[in-house]
Amino acid sequence: MFATMGALGLAPAAEASPRVAFTPPRPSDFTLRGRSAARVLVLGGGVAGLAAAYELGKAGYRVTVLEAQDRVGGRNLTLRGGDRLTEIDGATQRAGFSRGQYMNAGPARIAQWMTTMDYCRELGVPLEVFTNSNAEAYIYNENAGMKAPVKWRTAKADVYGYVSELLAKATDQGALDKQLTSTDKERLLAFLTDFGAIGRKTDDFAYKGGGRRGYTVDPGAGHVAGTPLGDVPALADVFASGVGRAFSFEFGYSQAMLMFQPVGGMDAIPRALAKAVGHHRIETGAAVTQITNLARGVRVEYRSGGRTRVAEADYCIATLPPHILAKIPHNLGASVQSALATPVPVSTGKIGLEYRNRWWETGHNIYGGITNTDLDVSTIWYPSSGYGGDRGLVVGYYNFGGNADAYAALSHSARLDRALAAGAKIHGPEYRRNIAASASIAWRRQRHIEGGWVSWPSRGAEYALLNRPAGNVYYAGDWLSYEIAWQHGSFESARKVVTELHQRALKG
Repeated sequence: MFATMGALGLAPAAEASPRVAFTPPRPSDFTLRGRSAARVLVLGGGVAGLAAAYELGKAGYRVTVLEAQDRVGGRNLTLRGGDRLTEIDGATQRAGFSRGQYMNAGPARIAQWMTTMDYCRELGVPLEVFTNSNAEAYIYNENAGMKAPVKWRTAKADVYGYVSELLAKATDQGALDKQLTSTDKERLLAFLTDFGAIGRKTDDFAYKGGGRRGYTVDPGAGHVAGTPLGDVPALADVFASGVGRAFSFEFGYSQAMLMFQPVGGMDAIPRALAKAVGHHRIETGAAVTQITNLARGVRVEYRSGGRTRVAEADYCIATLPPHILAKIPHNLGASVQSALATPVPVSTGKIGLEYRNRWWETGHNIYGGITNTDLDVSTIWYPSSGYGGDRGLVVGYYNFGGNADAYAALSHSARLDRALAAGAKIHGPEYRRNIAASASIAWRRQRHIEGGWVSWPSRGAEYALLNRPAGNVYYAGDWLSYEIAWQHGSFESARKVVTELHQRALKG
């Protein structure tokens, strides 16, 4: 009956909540069994570690979080004016951003289906829309032979138009007769005519451009009908440019609009988590040096304040990146050590460019969004807040892999010069002018993290092993999820481990 009511819209259907159900631990779980909550050490004060500590704290677990850095958040880092960023080799930069300007150096967007949204609501973190795609942003593939950048809307109109023309012609000429009935063919041709803005059969289904591509003179009042962009490129040139490859990310489940960001910076999430956990339960500047699984519990050694200290608990949840955990001596076994060394760290980097004027809005009508390019900057992000203000911060590159490694090898000033040279190819000389401040991050060069995220060669025996506890030691993090590099993965992994540990603790 409940299922029938759901189908009629009178009760929520199963499809309305596709996530794995999660029930937070409660104090009554212990009092009803006459037990007391266990002691838990959480290694790492990133999103996964803080989420685990937060959920366990709801049931009264005695939780201590050990974080090697002098702040919580891990890769959730927001850089503001006055912040200092030191790399592994000691190279240090001080962010000179003005008040109200910031760069989300790590995660910067949240899809509306993600568990992250639930925690923002629960913890009272205000959100605003993050513009993940924008018709006014650019695509520029210099290595594919493009001579100038093209607006996203223009590229999409041309790709959709020519693909529709080709498919319409093939359909009309009988190429799909084995797959389509005559009625199907009529419906498909009607769809393609609208989808690609192509001509009808009398025009040989030709794509000729039109208003979807944009205007040289926008429609206005009186007799100003607007002047559509001319000079539609040839079909071969559109496909050769590779612009169509940029559109696929819009369809990704994790990338489709609407997307969101916390107001004022992504680090509002770990700050809210830390407050809920209790700052007295979090020890920063505590670098783990030894993990020992005991017959009944766990012993952890760590360095803090220049001294070696020891902490013991009934259980431990290790949320450090796997390649960092692999460097820490332990007695968890050779198979665990091999599994920890299996995921490969991925290089990523960003640079924030604060401008004294928002030229991308006044000169290009770009209000948020991302420009895609095959230059080594990979992407350029425009701010999704502060519209119409005096200043703004552009992410001059968010790149990955080899491109990120190339920038990481440079000095901070050289990174800036290289990023500006690339951006000027898209935006011209104005890209180099009126810069008030800049700051860059190379995640492979950040101590205790050493990578933007990890990549599993395969999710085989090693992945399965680390999704189980080794004695009294559990593992959690986005790297043990199917949404690696997203806070959602960290939250989901933390919930999984909390559930498993809690069930075990209740059994005694």
